[in-house]
Amino acid sequence: QVQLVESGGGLVQPGGSLRLSCAASGRSFANYAVGWFRQAQGKEREFVAAISWSGSSTYYEDYVKERFTISRDNAKNTVYLQMNSLKPEDTAVYYCAADSFVRLVHTTVVASAWVELEYWGKGTLVTVSS
Repeated sequence: QVQLVESGGGLVQPGGSLRLSCAASGRSFANYAVGWFRQAQGKEREFVAAISWSGSSTYYEDYVKERFTISRDNAKNTVYLQMNSLKPEDTAVYYCAADSFVRLVHTTVVASAWVELEYWGKGTLVTVSS
């Protein structure tokens, strides 16, 4: 069993930065890949980025490449999402999910597959506005 708690959201001006954290509890956390997803008001949940259990592999959605960086510290049971050059369209609730790397990345092909992912946090709100 893995429990996930996101933090680090808030209000930021366009062009600003935030770092989100996904803190996990449970002995098996290091065995899971972790992904970040987001859901804007009135829109479907969408994939943002994923990192393998070891941190050696990462995958990003095109619209966040060069701006967002995913990383993890298994000693601290935490995955991070560093978000730079934020835009108003990045406004959303951001969620982390734990599952296999393949299943996380699969959501970029079958968008609705996110509902099948094993573990989810409750989300943290990011608002980008002047």
